[in-house]
Amino acid sequence: MTRADLLVLTPETLASLANRGLVKRAEKDLAAGSGPVVTTGDDGTVRGAFPDGTEAALPAGIALEAADCSCAAPGVCRHRIALVLAYQRSAPSAPDDTQVAEEPFTDWSPAEFDDDGLATALGRPAVTAARRTRERGYTARVHRPTATDPAPRVELPTCTVRFPVPHELGYALSDAAAPLRGEVVTLAVWAFRAADAEQAEEVTVGGRTTAPAGADDALRAAVALADELLLDGVQQAGPVFTGSLRRAEQALTAVSHHWPAGAVADLRDQLEAYAARASRYAPERLALLLAELHARHRGADRNRVGVLGTSEAPVTPLRRVRLVALGCRIGGTARDRTAETYFAHADAGTVLVLRKRWELTGDQAPTGHELSTRRLLGSPLRALATANVVSEHTARAADRTVVLSRGRIAATSITPVGSAWTELPDRLLLRDTAAHLREAGERPPRLIRPRVEADAVRVIAVDTVDDIGYDPAGQRLEAVLRDPAGNPVHLRAEYNPLCPGGLDALAAALADGEVHCVSGMLGRGRGRIVLDPLAVLTSEGVTVPDLAPGEGDTRLTTIRPRPSDPITTTLESALTALADAAHHGLRHLTGTSRTTLADTATHLRRTGLRTAARLVDALTGALHTQGATAAVPHWVAAHIHLTTSLDLHQENALETPVAERGGSH
Repeated sequence: MTRADLLVLTPETLASLANRGLVKRAEKDLAAGSGPVVTTGDDGTVRGAFPDGTEAALPAGIALEAADCSCAAPGVCRHRIALVLAYQRSAPSAPDDTQVAEEPFTDWSPAEFDDDGLATALGRPAVTAARRTRERGYTARVHRPTATDPAPRVELPTCTVRFPVPHELGYALSDAAAPLRGEVVTLAVWAFRAADAEQAEEVTVGGRTTAPAGADDALRAAVALADELLLDGVQQAGPVFTGSLRRAEQALTAVSHHWPAGAVADLRDQLEAYAARASRYAPERLALLLAELHARHRGADRNRVGVLGTSEAPVTPLRRVRLVALGCRIGGTARDRTAETYFAHADAGTVLVLRKRWELTGDQAPTGHELSTRRLLGSPLRALATANVVSEHTARAADRTVVLSRGRIAATSITPVGSAWTELPDRLLLRDTAAHLREAGERPPRLIRPRVEADAVRVIAVDTVDDIGYDPAGQRLEAVLRDPAGNPVHLRAEYNPLCPGGLDALAAALADGEVHCVSGMLGRGRGRIVLDPLAVLTSEGVTVPDLAPGEGDTRLTTIRPRPSDPITTTLESALTALADAAHHGLRHLTGTSRTTLADTATHLRRTGLRTAARLVDALTGALHTQGATAAVPHWVAAHIHLTTSLDLHQENALETPVAERGGSH
């Protein structure tokens, strides 16, 4: 009897089941001739007798951690790993003494396991705990196996589960802490069941059919505040209104409506930025947040958990993890500074973010470069933002924020990132950005998508860099990167006054070094693939623009604004007109604003966007005949339609090959 489950266990999978050090120790023992004598019983049990007298047994259908070994080591020991490696080298399918034959690709789904099978493999307490989570409801993103990525996996709100061995639960891997493994594996199997039934990639599993007490009231109260702001505009919103938003955010969080709570928090931040005349205030951002609250309210009846936020525990402890820093983003107000350091979690295939906030006192106004010397986890921020981090004290939240602590001695180690970017898995290191975005296009509309910023962060492999220049009107640096598949990626970096030397450092890294990779938020804009950069990996090392020195006084080569297609221009102009109306307030629109809205409908109609034109016409008509209050739902309907239309147009524009679009511009 051949044990196919043992033959497909790679050193990487074994390291995930135990740790890399044990795998290396087992490999050294085999190379030194200290490996076991391997025998296989009629029932498939693989036994190993070691020279030191230790005996280990791997019964069929039993997880590696539950296998027998006479040594006293807890968990998966080096003897069990050595027995797996020795069996692979001695199995009939091995072509020689050191290499195992490559297994053919198996297309399978973990949904094949029923609840009895889950209870047998993982224990009834784990299934019972998972049922409690299912009653509250949870969201998941399912990744089915492919020839290039043969292990099915599920992204749960606070961890990831992989199934590296076909038709086997015992080898399922999760980054959650060991006591939670059975529960999260069960949740992942249920997610595959739902995804297979719905033929979908993102699913909501379980959840109450009715909202918890007070939940609908909290959501309606938040929407009412959004309507009040839309009617009166930002100039009328004083400290009392800001306080009302803070209380609404707290009420939404209390009933696990995390995504609307995040929108309310961002809305409050926009009002504070306007009051402080800070550059981060943008009418378009304000309008998008108002529309988002309404969209989530409308979508709650159909998908309460996915639209409003998960009821998962606030954080989930993770087992020992290895994280690769991808750069840092600096933000803040007159009263504080924030640093968001992004990390690739290669084993889970996700990106996590570590947030740190500093209160400012007196006349303090530190730049990003000055913050780079402040210490986190015992290291300067500039070192942490370009480091490999191995931690045994990690917890992850549903929004993919991560909490790291040093704990006991050597529980968290920080070392230079080196070449770790180039060793990331394909789902994090992209060599074909267009293909990746086509797959991502199947997600829900942006206005009701889970609010996870790190979800867009990726590392882009760079073949060439072209057209580096500065746009003075937009205060941004632009460049065109080519990935190995030939796709143009339009890098766009906005000037950050908190990091005056950022654009200079970015331009120098793109122009002077041999660029290998660029990390950043990947998306679409004006029908093109767009990257908002975090850091650049060149032959000289990693450059993090937000932490770079300098005063921003370097003369940069200027470029002319790039042309846009008529549909994108018309949709963006229409959204700008709606944002201007929200900024002033529907009750306080000037004659110029009303004329702009009427002209917007005309431009939409001329471009062939008749539905959008009718919605804007309905808004102007209501303003003229019924008053501002009656116009609110028409403004909301128009903004939601225009935002979704723009997103879909930009996604579809990427379907056209570059050659058919007349080049990269």
